[in-house]
Amino acid sequence: MYQLCPSILSADFNRLGEQIEILEKEGIKWLHIDVMDGDFVPSISFGMPVIKSIRKESELFFDVHLMVSEPGRYIQDFVDCGADSITVHAEACEDLERTIELIRDAGVKAGVSIKPATPVNDISHMLEDVDFVLVMTVQPGFGGQKYIEDCTEKIQKLRELIDRENLDVDIQVDGGINDETLETVMKAGANLFVAGSWVFSGDIAKNVRHIRKRIEDIGDTIE
Repeated sequence: MYQLCPSILSADFNRLGEQIEILEKEGIKWLHIDVMDGDFVPSISFGMPVIKSIRKESELFFDVHLMVSEPGRYIQDFVDCGADSITVHAEACEDLERTIELIRDAGVKAGVSIKPATPVNDISHMLEDVDFVLVMTVQPGFGGQKYIEDCTEKIQKLRELIDRENLDVDIQVDGGINDETLETVMKAGANLFVAGSWVFSGDIAKNVRHIRKRIEDIGDTIE
């Protein structure tokens, strides 16, 4: 299952509701929501009030990516305000197993994310316990960065591990995904694609149609 996951970090917050509505009309199913605390990453984005506000008007799957220190403190709060999945960083958790357990207990999908420098082996023991792995293909915290080529090998290794164990685990990629890099990550084994500026720069509807056609065309060559 291939899925485009637009990141609202690149949206125009003055028109956020309107832009989410455009995504829904274009058939988007997942909305990627980056929460940054200014501690785990340098930037501060937004938190529960924004998610709660857009939840009232949207039926999209809210894919909440917590780039925060010790995210276990906030799991239930984010579920209460509308998260359908919560992804935490392996590097941000003192007890990753317990944090994933908290997400599971809250009744939403669980994801684990790794920074570009973090080896796949650091989270390989968690693959049976998560629904997806988010491979950061740029340094977390800022939009508009260039894809880090070394991450391709990590995606391939993850796909090999998942397939070898016959696990039902998706691979999500976030950072520098565009016309050039989409084919790279798809052929490496990723199937969930976070895109910010590629979606929200210019005509959103036109961009979504273009990206989904690219995903379909590349997918046909892989299958």
